[in-house]
Amino acid sequence: MNPTAKLFLSLGSISGALAVMIGAFGAHGLKEKLSTEMLAIYKTGVEYHFYHALALLAVGLVAMHFQSKLLTASGWAMTAGIVIFSGSLYALSISGVKVLGAITPIGGLCFIAGWVLLALATLKAG
Repeated sequence: MNPTAKLFLSLGSISGALAVMIGAFGAHGLKEKLSTEMLAIYKTGVEYHFYHALALLAVGLVAMHFQSKLLTASGWAMTAGIVIFSGSLYALSISGVKVLGAITPIGGLCFIAGWVLLALATLKAG
């Protein structure tokens, strides 16, 4: 297996496991501690974390067929999106520090870039 495929299949798998653990922690450990609003913010972080863990698996599967700088950039953009978008929502909901919400759109832009780069990579692959 090529290194790019191995990297993003591993990152996607690890990220998926983390999404399950973080989601379970929210459902069981934070349910009584967070307000309804903060719990909804937390759940949004988990939801997008999971979607993009699956997207990383897709990048890894595509990388099994071809490698490109665009494809690698797609995987890293999605990874950054998970850390920035979901991470900021986790931190915001647990801490209540609203200014952390200002970081979240940067993660959203990373997600968008990841999807666009994935499309460009596949279109250029022929």
